[in-house]
Amino acid sequence: MPVSSSKRAAGFFACALASAFWGCGFFFGKIALAEMNFAHMVLYRFLFAMIALVPLLATHRPGLSAREWRTLAIAAFLGVPVQFLIQFYGLSLTTVSHAALMVGTMPVILAVGATLFAHEHLDKTGWLALVVSTTGAALIALGRHATGAGNPSLAGDLLVVLSLAIALGWILLNKKLMDTHSPVVVTAYGILLGTLMLLVWVPTRYGMPPVAHVTYKAWLALAASGVLCTATTTLLWNWGMTQVPASQAGVLLNMEPLMGSLLGVFVLGEHLGPTAWTGGCLILAAAITLTTRSKAHVPEHQMAN
Repeated sequence: MPVSSSKRAAGFFACALASAFWGCGFFFGKIALAEMNFAHMVLYRFLFAMIALVPLLATHRPGLSAREWRTLAIAAFLGVPVQFLIQFYGLSLTTVSHAALMVGTMPVILAVGATLFAHEHLDKTGWLALVVSTTGAALIALGRHATGAGNPSLAGDLLVVLSLAIALGWILLNKKLMDTHSPVVVTAYGILLGTLMLLVWVPTRYGMPPVAHVTYKAWLALAASGVLCTATTTLLWNWGMTQVPASQAGVLLNMEPLMGSLLGVFVLGEHLGPTAWTGGCLILAAAITLTTRSKAHVPEHQMAN
């Protein structure tokens, strides 16, 4: 049966909150990257996420068939080691502003992917909100005054876009599994599988992660990145995906570059010009329009009861 309006609103709120928390991930990651390479940072991020998810593993039996385990393993492979290692390597090759601009392409990627592979159909208002929101993300990125050294590169930008395209597979496979299983099971066991993959690959390829010389500041940043920006966000996002169409929720992903920019202003002392502030207003206006006016056609079996 269709999702009630109250659950739909809660689903939008969960996705928006997840996207906002994801926007903090680059901030915490920047602190940790000052003391270790990108691969070790990603590994520690997911190890801390697993600490938060262990109680859920203990209280929720997976109940997956062999075929569903394979689907979850593929989703975890795409969403954890592949997406995060490619994305953070790309970020190491380009600037924060360019990375924010690339993240702003994700709603378009998700909306198109959901239309092609999940048979969702946004209405005209939804597509308009998508265009306005993506324009806002571009204005934020172009309106930021970057601090610190570093130059943009085409290779870094393309790697970030590639990681976002890979994330599409993770999102849609998880959504398919959540047709019959709870978001808690899909999230906790998916992150567990992805973390195990990181534990095999990262030490083999990049050596053992540093321990002795890591400062408390970096450990706190890694813990926040894992618990808040990974475990909490994924739980919120996956639950939201059971209440609203992926094509609509994708517009709310532009809360991520908006939050990243606000952190840059109020925490790192960066400055935003009028173009970036205009972009932030466009993102908020698109989110409000989407959640109050837009409708999307979704096959009935995909919507949660």
